[in-house]
Amino acid sequence: MLDCIEFNPKEGIEPIGTVIWLHGLGASGDDFTPVVPHMQLPDVRFVFPHAPIRPVTIFDNEEVRSWYDITTLGESADRESMADVMVSTKLVEQVIAREIARGIPSTNIVLMGFSQGGAMALHVGHRFHQPLMAVLVLSGYVLKPTFFEREMHPANRLTPFHFYHGLRDLTVLHRRGDSSCNLVATFHRFTYWTEFSMGHEVCLEEIRQIRFLLHEKFQQRREDLKRNKQ
Repeated sequence: MLDCIEFNPKEGIEPIGTVIWLHGLGASGDDFTPVVPHMQLPDVRFVFPHAPIRPVTIFDNEEVRSWYDITTLGESADRESMADVMVSTKLVEQVIAREIARGIPSTNIVLMGFSQGGAMALHVGHRFHQPLMAVLVLSGYVLKPTFFEREMHPANRLTPFHFYHGLRDLTVLHRRGDSSCNLVATFHRFTYWTEFSMGHEVCLEEIRQIRFLLHEKFQQRREDLKRNKQ
């Protein structure tokens, strides 16, 4: 099981759902923890896993937290280590499974990530065997597009996939994010693209829109729960 940073509801408040947020290359689970108070979701658990530490080729084999090795900054069919992706996929799936075991329905779990973490969120969400509430891809992309169709699990065909990307992104180029979104849209009915005047980063307007989306999703779950109790 991955080490994770968790933000749980206050004592006496049962979590209605979970947001699992994956960090980018060379960062850690601490990267997006300052965002939690701004989300204003007191009945939602936030989980920030730490990626494994491994040597990364583009960093001259320096060991950093990384979901997978990246061999080149250029475009290549072998750019990402799919062996590492497979290992990280199992680790992220374990985090999701733990939330389900703790009593959170899969349909109340949001999987999201930034950059390399966004690529992993997309990769796992597309293949996961139970329906998720939503998958959010921040400055991310599809890993191995040629495998995309054959590895899709129908459980998440109707799960919303939300892409957020910078127009000036020089790390994960805008066209790569856009083409990834278009590919996802051919298999997932509810796929959305939002772009911002920024580089490879997260901006305040993006956080505001994510906050609005999460509030909308979890409010619907609260209303469903209330109806079921009546």
